[in-house]
Parts: sequence; structure tokens; C-alpha cells
Amino acid sequence: MAAIELRVNGETRPLDVDPRMPLLDVLRDELGLKGPKFGCGLGECGACTVLADGKPVRACLLPAASFVGRELLTLEGLGTPDAPHALQQAFIEEQAAQCGYCIPGMVMTARALLERVPEPSDAQIRQALAANFCGCGTHYRILRAVKRAAVLLRDGGKAPA
Repeated sequence: MAAIELRVNGETRPLDVDPRMPLLDVLRDELGLKGPKFGCGLGECGACTVLADGKPVRACLLPAASFVGRELLTLEGLGTPDAPHALQQAFIEEQAAQCGYCIPGMVMTARALLERVPEPSDAQIRQALAANFCGCGTHYRILRAVKRAAVLLRDGGKAPA
């Protein structure tokens, strides 16, 4: 065990954990953040995706200590049930979730995309989300949700017709 500090969702969190512990385990088990999910444990499905300094990373692969001094953002840091982020609102409006297991990783990956490309094409969205697996097959709804979120963000929260 060692003392490390992680900056998660805007808060510095002191932790007494094995620094080799996967970030996903620290987020879920030590900090109680259930947005990132354990999927494959190999970094291939995207269910565990969080943002580190604005870039999507697979939290199941890397040790928590490698994120000291970096800004981490999980689904919980985007919005709240009463005030969802535009991406969360768009996923709800498009009914993009079926089982919902992949959605946190999809949302976080889409957030990174929209930060880089505010008005992405369908091809850019597909490419950005290609490494996130959805077994339910709601890909078209997810695509529409990301496009809707881009409009919401551009128009200051006004939903497209």
C-alpha cells in the first residue's frame, strides 16, 4: 500500500492503495464511481473508458499510479440526473441505451471527440467509437446521439427538431 493522490472529476482524492492496482478498480472500489465498467479486462471493449487530460483511456489496463498528476474525468463528472451534460441528454433523447453497459465508455469517448471536433461527420463519429463495443446493436442510435449532442453543445442546449 502507498499513499497516492488522484484528481478525479475536479477533486483531489488521497488514496492508500497499491499503486499497481488498475485505475478501474480504484475508481469503482475505492472511490465508488460506478460509471466505468469492467468489460473484458483487456482494453478491447471500451466499457472502462475514462478521460485522462481529455483523452480516452482504458482504465482496466493501467495502474492508478500512472495517473498521478493527471486530470481524470468519469461519467459521474459530466453531469447529474437533474442537470445532465448535453451528451447524456442526447443519449437519453435518442434512446441510445439498450442494456446500457457500453454507454459510459461511449459517452466518454464521444466527449473527447466533440472536444476535438465540434461538428463531426458520421465517419468521424464511427471512427472515434470503433474501439467501443456495443453488443446490443444500438450503433445507429448512438451515432444519432453524438450528432444531437454536437448540436446541443453548439446551440447552447437547444434540442434539434
